[in-house]
Amino acid sequence: MEYLNLKVMKKLSTNWITEGMIDFEYKKYILLAYLKHVNKNFDATKLYPCLADLFQHYANLKHLQYSKNSLSDKAPKTLSKIDVANLLFEYEQQIEGEVHLKDVNKIIDFALPQFEKYLETGKQIYQHVEDHLNVFPIGLLPLKKEEGYFFVAAKSERKTSVYQYQISLFEKSNEKYRSLKTTFVANYNRSISLTYESIKYKLIEEKRELPNPATYVVESELSFPTIETMLPIAKRHVMRIVATD
Repeated sequence: MEYLNLKVMKKLSTNWITEGMIDFEYKKYILLAYLKHVNKNFDATKLYPCLADLFQHYANLKHLQYSKNSLSDKAPKTLSKIDVANLLFEYEQQIEGEVHLKDVNKIIDFALPQFEKYLETGKQIYQHVEDHLNVFPIGLLPLKKEEGYFFVAAKSERKTSVYQYQISLFEKSNEKYRSLKTTFVANYNRSISLTYESIKYKLIEEKRELPNPATYVVESELSFPTIETMLPIAKRHVMRIVATD
């Protein structure tokens, strides 16, 4: 592909369009160097943080495009500064060498389809992981499920990563939201004598503050990266299950 010989860029600044030299070829290089990093992670089935970053960059560009278009009839021909994070536009009288709207338009028109392409790839990988995922409780569940454990494991592997979770409610702008806090506990190697049930009982013995914890297993039929893929998806599933209950 076009960017294979580019230097990899692991992070793309929120204001990448207007930082540094405003030149289409330069900005194209910056974007493709970042997408090379995304592509490398997606090839390894590593979804996060790349997928979340892609969503944020795409949303920023769409907001920038909408705000810019709504102001284009009234705005001068030249921009002196664009703050993508806060969607702020500063205009000055036209002076040679300043940023023109048409330069920003060209960058946006190139970047949006690129982000859409990789977002679609990320969604397909996410769906592939979910299609091979099983989520089930261990033992009887308590009435209060806002605090407990979840196990992350691949069915074909012995390693089981254990996380303690705590779900809390908070209010913002008269709307109630749930937040999930997780803490890594330990890795266990499953065996005939150390099953999921055995691990749960071991946790109860070691952590007396949770005598009857809600405990879930997020198990994949295939092997996926734990931190970059399985853990974020497991968090979403646990949050969804507890919210539904």
